Amino acid sequence: MQAFYDATFSREMGCTEAEWLGWLPAAMGHHAWQRNGQSASVDIKNTDGSMGRMQVQWQDGAPRQIALIRIPRLLVSFQFEGLTDAQRYTFMRRFDLYMQRGGG
Repeated sequence: MQAFYDATFSREMGCTEAEWLGWLPAAMGHHAWQRNGQSASVDIKNTDGSMGRMQVQWQDGAPRQIALIRIPRLLVSFQFEGLTDAQRYTFMRRFDLYMQRGGG
């Protein structure tokens, strides 16, 4: 997990689009959101009652191959509007916890 989230950033996820879509509703929590193809928009209420928004877009990337192992790759971009640093952190902290997968 990060200590700070910029208003716009990208990352690679080691999952398929189907897995991502299965995890997405829980990661969004109680926030109203809407999917449109390979993107989604999330309305996030500010403490003063105003609304902020996060847009997330994704696309398949070429799988990462390490020896005989192939790991799917999803390229994901996040864009926040109308939210403070603290509000972005609060939203993404929950989002990242739901998207986190264990390994060993």
